[in-house]
Amino acid sequence: MRAVKFVNELVTPSKVVCVGRNYAAHIAELNNETPTSMVLFIKPNSALSDMLCATHGAEQLHYETELCFLVKDKQLAGVGLGLDLTKRCLQSNLKDKGLPWERAKAFNGAALFSDFVPCNDTKHYQFSLLIDGKPAQHGDTQLMLHNAEKILSEISEFMDLEDGDIIMTGTPEGVGEVESGSTFQVLLMDEQTEVLSHQWQAV
Repeated sequence: MRAVKFVNELVTPSKVVCVGRNYAAHIAELNNETPTSMVLFIKPNSALSDMLCATHGAEQLHYETELCFLVKDKQLAGVGLGLDLTKRCLQSNLKDKGLPWERAKAFNGAALFSDFVPCNDTKHYQFSLLIDGKPAQHGDTQLMLHNAEKILSEISEFMDLEDGDIIMTGTPEGVGEVESGSTFQVLLMDEQTEVLSHQWQAV
């Protein structure tokens, strides 16, 4: 089982619960419909990786930077940043046929995470992705269609969240292909204060 770091402790998520279509601008950039209810899907523990790959098998991967929360005692205890990697072409084909997304979203290496730090009281954050030093994505909890507490509440209505489980809250606009050799840096901000940063080198 794969682990993530929360403060000075390694914790093992049993699962990662992801929110889809949680930013209006991202919905528009992919020409998706705005859902009438929260879109949720799961990545298993086996999807976690420290290695950012440009491809999986013969398929190109796309990046989605997301604000993430770590659950402890049924509450949002930790905050970090993650990359939700997607086989975009395969996902589009599956959606067109009305089929589940797991083959495009839950493969080995489909989820990467920074370390996690304790949450602030408001759960309000800003985050960004730089690729080779150039801005690629910027997110703000004020722009999310569903805030963190609402996401936690809705998931908890039908699913137990174990200590260490991770919630990925959706991606803002600016998604794109992972290019081998690129440097991905994510930054998490609490207003003007940098909370954490993390870097991956794509292979």
